[in-house]
Amino acid sequence: MLLKKVRLGDLLVEKNAITEKQLGEALAEQKTNRQRLGKLLVSMGYVDEKQLLTLLAEQLQIQYIDLVRFKINTESVQKLNEINARRFRALVIDEKSSHYQVVMADPTDLDKIDQLQEKLDKPIELCVAIESNILANIDNFYRGESEISSLAEELKDELSDESFDLPGLNENLSNEEAPVAKLLQSLFDQAIQMKASDIHIEPDAKVLRVRIRVDGQLQEQIIKETRIVPALVLRLKLMCNLDISEKRIPQDGRFRIRARGHEVDIRLSTMPIQNGESVVMRLLDQSSGLLKLEQTGIEPKILKEIRRLLAFPHGLILVTGPTGSGKTTTLYASLSELNAPEKKIITIEDPVEYKLSRVNQVQVNPKVDLTFAKVLRAVLRQDPDVVLIGEMRDQETAEIGLRAAVTGHLVLSTLHTNDTLSAAVRLADMGAEPYLLASGLRGVIAQRLVRRICSFCREDYQPTSNEITWLSAESDKINESSILKHGKGCLQCHNTGYSGRAAIFEILLPDKPMLEAIRKNDFARFGQLARQSEFFTPLSQSAINLALEGITSVEEVLRVCESIEEME
Repeated sequence: MLLKKVRLGDLLVEKNAITEKQLGEALAEQKTNRQRLGKLLVSMGYVDEKQLLTLLAEQLQIQYIDLVRFKINTESVQKLNEINARRFRALVIDEKSSHYQVVMADPTDLDKIDQLQEKLDKPIELCVAIESNILANIDNFYRGESEISSLAEELKDELSDESFDLPGLNENLSNEEAPVAKLLQSLFDQAIQMKASDIHIEPDAKVLRVRIRVDGQLQEQIIKETRIVPALVLRLKLMCNLDISEKRIPQDGRFRIRARGHEVDIRLSTMPIQNGESVVMRLLDQSSGLLKLEQTGIEPKILKEIRRLLAFPHGLILVTGPTGSGKTTTLYASLSELNAPEKKIITIEDPVEYKLSRVNQVQVNPKVDLTFAKVLRAVLRQDPDVVLIGEMRDQETAEIGLRAAVTGHLVLSTLHTNDTLSAAVRLADMGAEPYLLASGLRGVIAQRLVRRICSFCREDYQPTSNEITWLSAESDKINESSILKHGKGCLQCHNTGYSGRAAIFEILLPDKPMLEAIRKNDFARFGQLARQSEFFTPLSQSAINLALEGITSVEEVLRVCESIEEME
């Protein structure tokens, strides 16, 4: 294709997008830092990037593409490899019979356009798009899977056909450029890019399965080179200072990495299985910062009540839900709200997940008899105002926590129960005295996480008759004419239809009649009164409300509600 040379500055002045003075200032600055003029004008705040590109596209008689809305052809993207896509800041977004449709960040760079054309086997129809959107799509489309497979193949070739040589490999591992180090770095880069919470490395009889958990769901990649597993496991054990000679028993460790500009704490667990050792790594992104309560997705009505609970000088506040329901996030957000110079806050955790300034954080260690109960006794002698107990696990911890709550301390903790109504029953089952429960319990928050519908492929969804029947039984806001939303799946969400998660909450604020029922050990009466409470909204209703708002899908509502019913 033929494009004429355009003097960008003159074009913007002519179209009254910038003034002559602004152009002069930008050109003077350009002599110092050598940036492209367009990028410089945007960074100096003289012109909006979209406005600049729209004018440029109009002048060059090419199309401006909004990549946020455009449906990119998955197969076409692969016509250009990742190296060249990043080098040219370009993406093949569609393929026609006679040409490729390509977006670039800078359509005035004729040399790069010529070089790009040489890399493709058809003529190109050039379009322009915002550079950050192009780079974001490159990250989404080139997920590093081919690089991981290539590095795995390279590592397999490096390992001899003879028995595994531990000393020799150790020497190799000291070189950061070794394929094993590159392979692990690629795995971490991919996981951070996908906002994954866990990486699973699972050797099978004939393949290595690498599974990454995103938004609570595992996504699998198969690597054929099974002989690389010992090298990967050895490297990870060395990073955690674990016993590299011990393969018969599970081991746990921790290390920190930097990937894609993020500081990430990795909690690692190994376990011997039939085909070697399985490794699971939990990723804790320290760079993202802790969420504030209003950022957790708590609806305003419940948020107001939680803040009222946190204002109590003493008492027990419980956050309940299964593993992976976001309890820790809610607790840390609550601690951030309470964290002030005039308050002494001590936490007892297993393990400490995020570091908080001004907060004294203690990690339990059963190997040296440093249990929750033992640390809790010592903590109460440290004059705390607020105590966080990572989990109420046994009678001793529950009883000490409750006694702390009735003797002038605000105690926050978690409990693995289905909903708010089950929390008091569970503590009583543990052996907590009813009078202590009635005196100390201030509130219970139950929560779950549901997947958000991908904003790129969200579309209207007509629920089936069975879904309508179930939903209308739970909510009078649903009927046969209700139109909800779902995600049809796209490359932005890796064809899942979902991107990110939202929390649903249920809150219980015991009043005097409820507490009196607990004191009398009448939990049936307690549950009856709780359901009639003004602030009580069941988790299922909260999930349906999110579906009505178009945030989540009927599929997610049914999944969460079924899990609640199963636990009941």
